Parts: sequence; structure tokens; C-alpha cells
Amino acid sequence: MPEIRGLDDTVDHAPRRPSVLRASEMREALSNALRYFPKDWHGELSTEFADELNAYGHIYMHRFRPSYPMHARPISEYPAKIGQASAIMMMIQNNLDPALAQYPHELVTYGGNGTVFQNWIQYRLTMAYLAKMNQDQTLVMYSGHPLGLFPSSPDAPRVIITNGMVVPNYSSQAEYERMSAMGVSQYGQMTAGSYMYIGPQGIVHGTTITILNAARMYLGLATDDGLGGVMFVTSGLGGMSGAQAKAAVITGAVAVIADCNEFAAKKCFEQGWLSELHYDLDGIIDRALDAKQNCEAVSLGYVGNVVDLWEALYERGVCPELGSDQTSLHNPWLGGYMPVGFSYDEGLELLEADPPKFREAVEASLVRHADAVNKLTESGMHFWDYGNAFLLEAGKAGADVMAPDGVSFRYPSYVEDIMGPMCFDFGFGPFRWVCTSCSDEDLAATDRIAADELHRLAHIAPAETRLQYLDNLRWIEQAREHGLVVGSKARILYADEIGRRAIASAFNRAISEGVVSAPIVLGRDHHDVGGTDSPYRETANIKDGSMFTADMSIQNFVGDAFRGATWVSLHNGGGVGWGEAINGGFGLIIDGSEDSEMRIQSVLAWDVNNGIARRAWARNPGSIATIEHAMDREPLLDVTMPNSVDSEILDSHFN
Repeated sequence: MPEIRGLDDTVDHAPRRPSVLRASEMREALSNALRYFPKDWHGELSTEFADELNAYGHIYMHRFRPSYPMHARPISEYPAKIGQASAIMMMIQNNLDPALAQYPHELVTYGGNGTVFQNWIQYRLTMAYLAKMNQDQTLVMYSGHPLGLFPSSPDAPRVIITNGMVVPNYSSQAEYERMSAMGVSQYGQMTAGSYMYIGPQGIVHGTTITILNAARMYLGLATDDGLGGVMFVTSGLGGMSGAQAKAAVITGAVAVIADCNEFAAKKCFEQGWLSELHYDLDGIIDRALDAKQNCEAVSLGYVGNVVDLWEALYERGVCPELGSDQTSLHNPWLGGYMPVGFSYDEGLELLEADPPKFREAVEASLVRHADAVNKLTESGMHFWDYGNAFLLEAGKAGADVMAPDGVSFRYPSYVEDIMGPMCFDFGFGPFRWVCTSCSDEDLAATDRIAADELHRLAHIAPAETRLQYLDNLRWIEQAREHGLVVGSKARILYADEIGRRAIASAFNRAISEGVVSAPIVLGRDHHDVGGTDSPYRETANIKDGSMFTADMSIQNFVGDAFRGATWVSLHNGGGVGWGEAINGGFGLIIDGSEDSEMRIQSVLAWDVNNGIARRAWARNPGSIATIEHAMDREPLLDVTMPNSVDSEILDSHFN
């Protein structure tokens, strides 16, 4: 047994979860934890684990946290029998790297509760299984628990992951907290529990596209215009939300971003994602006005509550052009949202001492939050929901966030207005790759290859997608100078089916020719064309009544598995909370071989066209045209197409 390890104050730690278990359930939680260990260890570990459960509301098994530095290493350094397993080990360690992970010692990558494993012995077991795996085995993962290696075949996925897949009637926040405390289920977010997180870079391009297109749509900016003189106000500087700062600067805007967690804000600033850090409300507003007047491209972080920021802006008569929110409101009762009137530490103390009072404070804060946003939008600001459950939770708290119809929200989701009709409906989504050599030279080579392919495709693209190609070409040509890499040598861009297959195939050739020195991991964010069913985010612009169904994401997961993905994952909740979404992801390792080329063409075509076909059936015009083009290219693709109905016929029956 390793020596006991205390908490390390050089990293940020997850809020202590309030006790939600009855005595019988606490007994079961302890038994669940001890079953990983031989009986002669139970006496000592039972006391230790019981203390963790009482102190933190969860058994993390801190004693078993590795003593070696946690970060991605070159693939050749992993003690595995097969390269696929080595690459997965690398991706797991990258997810838990303190430079990337939000609460690394609690195994939380981002979003407050996006968890890779439930405890450290699960990490150790998983790495041990991967080290001895061969091509005829598949590792099965149940919410962080390695069920074991099972016989399969070289064509099967090496790992199959599910997170939080509970019976629907038990898919609630309260049940999540109970099951998590008992160690029987976990919240994998999107890319945390699927080992595909690449730091804030993972969404910085999508955030850039969102801000650019929001300005084009709401402010009438031309496609070639930057956002000089435009003020964008939002919240969130930890993990994924920290991408907002870099994205705003790339667009040329003045961003003002609040976060009451000083540790997260300083980490974002020290890593170069945030331009400046401020602690005084009037001071940061003065600085923002000066930057706006001078058309500076700058991100200004405010260490404090975003509600105070919104109210101060309104009181001073300062109306930003654009506004949004990225607090972790999928996790409102466990520290994902801090109520106004409390410092970060005071909020955590209230959460631990009196959870019901903390909940009341959050609900009251959300009402004030929404009220301030409403006042500024009435003054001319354009606000969109960033799919973080802000409007959903504010509505539940009684805030004035509903549209006159009483059904929809008064502010559109960014997917509903921007990403859905402009990107997802045409197949454009967050395609990403990781160089397993951990080499800057390999990453630079892949940047050049991707740029060459996008340049070629932009010249032959139809008019409706040419702007997407050109936006992405500019992005990849400038990516290196923006200093986006944290952790593994990874990159992301938005591409459609044609672009993803072309870029991946070019990578495979480069590996076979020695231009790239080691295999590449291909993947994507789950926040994509066909990977996620989420009615208030990824499928917000599907209007045929199927936005609450989850067939697409589950078919995506299954289809990727038998078409050649190296690993696949299926999660409950990603981004918006347990019970609010189902999302699927994949990872595909390519090594320059003919087999890799076959898997590229098979997996990537399905992964995109599954979503396009579903969106076309929902009668989304962009998707209808896109899937028709796909059928023209591929004679084996034969998709059921919708017939339009004249509104006069519908009106004659239901007016």
C-alpha cells in the first residue's frame, strides 16, 4: 500500500459535496470502495475512506493518487503491448494534467463535475488493463469503473465507455448526487469521461465562430469585418469557459469576463488565455470603455461575481453590444454557480454548512442575474444562451426568461440561432487531432497539411459553405501564433464530412511517408453535428418535435463502434446536466496504414452523415441540400428524404 497522501494546495480542489446519503447508503458506499482491495487492507482503508466520505461527500482514494507527474508523454514511453492502448493511456493522462484539469486530484477535468474516473484506483486499474491489452481484447468502462478486458477482435473498438447511463426515471440531479456519492455512476461531461479533452483550445475555435457570427447576425457586420469597438460581456474563466477570452481577442473584440474563483482566473491569465486581470468593478469598466474607444482586441478578467458586473454596467449606463454566460449551471447546487453577495470561499462554506440555504441563495441570484441581463437587452444588448443551462435554471428559479408563448425562452440558444443553421446543418463541426509524438514539429506539419486541404476545398466548395472553409483556413493559418496548446500537442478546426475525410487521409499519408513521425489520434468534441441530442443546445434548431429524442446520439455511438473507431463513448448529460442530454464520442488512432485509411473513410462519413440525415428529416434546409450532395458522391448512401407540405393545407385543418 502506498503512503497516505494529503491534499496538495498547489492545485485547485473541488467543492466539498454536502452529505446526501442515509446511513445505510454510506455503509454501501464504503463497501463499494473497499471491494477493490484485498481483505487484509480493509481495516486501515475503511477508516480512511469513511473519513473521506464524511469530509468530501465522496471517496476519492487520495492515497492511491500516483506520485509521478501527470501529463501526456510521447506514445513510445507507455508500457503497452499495442500502440492503440498507448495512445489511450496518453489521452487519459492529458485529461488529468493539472495544467488542463479543473480539479485534477478529484479527477475532474472541467465543468465542475466532468469526471474521468470516480476514484484513483479506477485510474490505476484502467492503466494496468491498457498496458496488457492485445488486439483481440476490448476494455469495457462503466462510469469510470473498468469492468475488465473481454475477448473481441482487431476490428472491434479497444475501449467502450459509458458514463451516467441510468434508467430515465432516475436521471435527476438529486439521483446523480446520490449515485456519485455511492461510487456507482459518474458525470462524464462530454470530452472528460471520453479521454478527448484538449484544454480550452477544444472550444476556442467554436467560440470564435460563435462570436463572429453573432456580430454578423445581430450587429450587421460584414463577413470581412473584425469586431473592433465591440464589447462582449460574459462569465467563466475556468476550463472550457476560459476559451472565451482567447476567442474574443481573435475576433478583435473587447471581452469582459467575470469569475469569482480567483484560482481559476489567475490560471487562465498565467497560461496566456486572458489579457488582463482586474479586481475593481469601476476600474475594469473604465478599462473596457477605453479599450472599446481605441478598438483594442483585449480580454479583461474580473475576479468577482458576474451579477455584480451586469448590475454595475447597467447602473453606469454602459450597454455592451454582445452578452452571454458560461457559468457551470448544469451543476448549480454543487458549486457550479456561486450566488451574488458571497465571495467564492464564503459560497463554498455555505454549500458545506447549509445546502438548502445555498440553493435558496443561488435561486435568488439567478433572478437578479436575469433581471440585469433583461434591462441591458432592453437597452440594446444582444444576448444568447450558451447552452450551459443558464436560462433553464433561471426559469426554474422564477426569473423572467420566458418568451410570450410561455414555452420557449426569450433568448435564443447559440445553436438555435448561430451554430445550428450556419454550421451543424451543413456538417461543420469540431474536428480535432492529437500528435502522439508530443512533438511541436509534428503539430506544425499537421497545421500545414490541414491548411493545404482547406485551401483546395475552399475553391471548389458551393457558395453556402465557402465562407465556412475560408473562416477555418484563416483560423488554422493563425493557430500557432495564438499559443493555443496546453498539454498534448493538439489542434481543432471546424470541418464538414468532406473536409474531415480529406484532412485525415492527408495525415495518414504524411505518417506513412515520415512527414509526421508518429500516429495521430483523430476525434471531435461531442458538441457536434450528430454526436449529441440536447434540446437546448446541439439540437435546439430541430423543430419537428424530435428535439427531446436521443436516437441520433445512440446510433452515432453504435455506428462508430462497428465502423472502425478505436474507442467510443456514450454519456448522460454533457454540458447541460444529467437528464438533459445524451452524447456520444469517439477516438480513432491512425498510423499511416491502409487499415487506417479504411477506418477514416468509414467512421468519418458515418459520424457526420448520421446527424445530417436526422437534421434533413427535420426539414432543415441546409441539411437537405447537404445530404443530397452526400448521396450524389456515395452510391451506397440512400437516405429517407422529407416531403414539404403547403402551409395552406395545414392551415385548413389547424389555423
